[in-house]
Amino acid sequence: MMKVLDHLEEWLITFLMGAATLIIFAAVMHRYASGFAIPGVQDWLLSLNFGWAQELCIYMFVWMAKFGAAYGVRTGIHVGVDVMINRLNDANRAKFIIFGLLAGATFTGIVGTLGATFVWENGAHYAIFHALGLGTGDVPEGPTTPDLEWPTWIVYSAVPFGSYLMCFRFLQVTWGFIHTGQLPHHDHGHVDGIEAEGQPPAPGEEDKIYRMDDELHPRELRSGTDRRSLDGRGPTGTERRSGVERRKGGGDRRGAGPTGGGRA
Repeated sequence: MMKVLDHLEEWLITFLMGAATLIIFAAVMHRYASGFAIPGVQDWLLSLNFGWAQELCIYMFVWMAKFGAAYGVRTGIHVGVDVMINRLNDANRAKFIIFGLLAGATFTGIVGTLGATFVWENGAHYAIFHALGLGTGDVPEGPTTPDLEWPTWIVYSAVPFGSYLMCFRFLQVTWGFIHTGQLPHHDHGHVDGIEAEGQPPAPGEEDKIYRMDDELHPRELRSGTDRRSLDGRGPTGTERRSGVERRKGGGDRRGAGPTGGGRA
């Protein structure tokens, strides 16, 4: 049952993303192609109505975002600031993680309930009672969208459905963490088809490469003043001389001939 729900979630997100991309592409191409005065073709293009494309794509992306958020909880792709939590010991870290997951479930459950109430009062009540042949009384029919003229309660249904699914995913991750001590992990640097070398870093070790506790960083470097004060000698133990002394020495050497005597 869980695999069916997982695949349904993935198929819905994939369909919404792909269909919205194709619709936007078709609408843009129609808009530009209609400007070319091609006999017969231009009249046919102008007869096509793509005024609904933008509105439909907005609704599709809203639904995709709501169900994509639930997918992110299940797979662990949401960004979280857990540097401080990962520094804690295992017992305290587990408590904070469980608290955060339950807080997320509570929040999404509240949003889902408020969204369901809004959808029910925005036309779902009338639509369901009318479909079942029940008396609607003074229940309002509800507004419709501007271009597609769909009942708005259908569009807003993404809020309760997506939020309740996200709440369920939070509870699912909490249950799995309590029993296994593991959270869903997604490597943002992973590329499908390329095998990763080694195991992913343990919690709290993600920033180990940036620490200074390895042998790759210089230690105990002396300042320039300390180096110059080492008996007035250079790094190899030779005596340091000033520029004037070096020029004087150079002049003495130039004055000496190949045999060590003066110039003739």
